[in-house]
Amino acid sequence: MRLLVTGAAGMLGSDLIPFLRGRGHEVVGIDMEIDIRDPARVDACLAEVAPAAVVHAAAWTDVDGAEADEAAAYAVNAEGAGNVARAAERHRAALVYVSTDYVFDGTLDRDYTEDDPPAPIGAYGRTKRAGELAVLEAHPGGARIARTAWLYGAHGRNFVDTMRSLGTTRDVVQVVADQVGSPTWTRDLSPALEALLALPAGIYHTAGGGSVTWAGFAEAIFAEAGIDCRVEPITTAQLGRPGPRPARSVLAVTRPSAPRLRDWRNALRAYLREAA
Repeated sequence: MRLLVTGAAGMLGSDLIPFLRGRGHEVVGIDMEIDIRDPARVDACLAEVAPAAVVHAAAWTDVDGAEADEAAAYAVNAEGAGNVARAAERHRAALVYVSTDYVFDGTLDRDYTEDDPPAPIGAYGRTKRAGELAVLEAHPGGARIARTAWLYGAHGRNFVDTMRSLGTTRDVVQVVADQVGSPTWTRDLSPALEALLALPAGIYHTAGGGSVTWAGFAEAIFAEAGIDCRVEPITTAQLGRPGPRPARSVLAVTRPSAPRLRDWRNALRAYLREAA
């Protein structure tokens, strides 16, 4: 299959493209050279590449930056996503749009299903939810929404590598203990995104299995990596970041045919073996 991947130079794109090529797909990757905020450029790109499907991984992912400039984040995450979806529909290409757990407010005492109503509490979540709606409206019969969470991977700045670095230079690190989510390795997410292309259009949850707090995740990183460093739990309020985060945004997979990722701890163990 001929595929187009946006956000090719990002952390997810850097793992996704070689995976797809290894599966025998012909893949064209684009990044900053195509401004997805420009509908004419996006349409021309789709016309030239003529893909059977598009994986739209390009996004504004700076949560605090989105809070400071929501209009700029909206232009990328909502308007840009709509441009990609309209072009994909016009050129008869299927679409996978990578979204986020931040579309939920984090107040439920259970895992969020695909049918739970979104209620984002911050600018980043609002712009990504607007992107979901734009994609579904522009390409209703061919768009798959792939919500994921707490991404880490070898090709970008991420929590796992940050903790490994801090743990080798400090005896104690302070980490938030009142946010719960599902860490997701980009290497594990890649086959799930490919699998969605064979499934009906709609919303899917594609995050690592299980759940943990950021503090618990840090403790697991130190334990698996053999790093002698203690985690001191703190609250989100103590951290003092401008962009609000959902307190509990664990994503349940309830679609019968949806891909299911392995438990986050097993994925972390595999990632650290490769990084060693």
